[in-house]
Amino acid sequence: MNNSNITIYDVAREAGVSMATVSRVVNGNPNVKPATRKKVLDAIENLGYRPNAVARGLASKKTTTVGVIIPDISSIFFAELARGIEDIATMYNYNIILCNSDQNKEKEIHLLNTLLGKQVDGIVFMGGTITEEHVEEFKRSPVPIVLAATVSSDNEIPTVNIDYQEAVYDAIKLLVERGNEKIAMVSGPLEDPINGEYKFIGYRRALEESGLSLIEDHVHVGDYTYDSGLEAAEKFISLEDRPSAVFVGTDEMALGVIHGAQDNGLNIPKDMEVIGFDNTRLASMVRPTLTTVVQPMYDIGAVAMRLLTKFMNNEKVEDRTVILPHRIQLRDSTLE
Repeated sequence: MNNSNITIYDVAREAGVSMATVSRVVNGNPNVKPATRKKVLDAIENLGYRPNAVARGLASKKTTTVGVIIPDISSIFFAELARGIEDIATMYNYNIILCNSDQNKEKEIHLLNTLLGKQVDGIVFMGGTITEEHVEEFKRSPVPIVLAATVSSDNEIPTVNIDYQEAVYDAIKLLVERGNEKIAMVSGPLEDPINGEYKFIGYRRALEESGLSLIEDHVHVGDYTYDSGLEAAEKFISLEDRPSAVFVGTDEMALGVIHGAQDNGLNIPKDMEVIGFDNTRLASMVRPTLTTVVQPMYDIGAVAMRLLTKFMNNEKVEDRTVILPHRIQLRDSTLE
């Protein structure tokens, strides 16, 4: 018999017990005699029976499955986040359905509804811009949703992040303390609250408090990619008022800035200091190694998953918004 065709009835017949007893064993009910439990487990093993998670979910109203919507599975940043989610999910006996959204709003909402159709117990959502349409879908969800490394437009959906404004503010103040007066920024799209808006606000505030002017040509809006970092470097180097330091919103774009500057004969950090953001593995692979804001990627994923387990199990939640600490890792792309 094909394993996929084996039912709870077959297991009950093989073990010589009722289907109700098999169900209790499968669902971990402690009210089963050890000898009976062993007979059922032996029958399951012999027949190769695999309980249908959806069918079990219909009865128990739980599938022990969590959906994770991730913008780009190939991204080092999001891969590390996903690892944190998966490790905590395993610890709490949840399985993961991982979906790649390509930061496309229509696809994100489609995936959200697909996961709900699969009877998941909860969802961890990572994305770029959270629109009102996203928020409406989140609020209609019959299961809890936690955001990781992003925020909702109304700040009502539970979320785990760092203080992105303060993190960038700290990076710019460090560059100012090192004597830089012309500090450029490579940002993500400004409609992205985290990689655009929040980071830009931190940049602007640090300049204002340091008595420095914000020069329009010293701000380049990138798209998180290495190539957009190259473009930013070309732009800054061509300026008569060339910046002496550049803060870059992601490590990958920062690598593009470093290589673009080097391709044009500049020395990093003597001619131009560079600070990135995230502290991905790329930061220690580039030469010179990259000074960067450390965002605890694994911890953001792990804490988001733990927060979700609390909601799914109706545990007490002290804070729906969790802000984790950040720091700056000094390396060779900035002067001592």
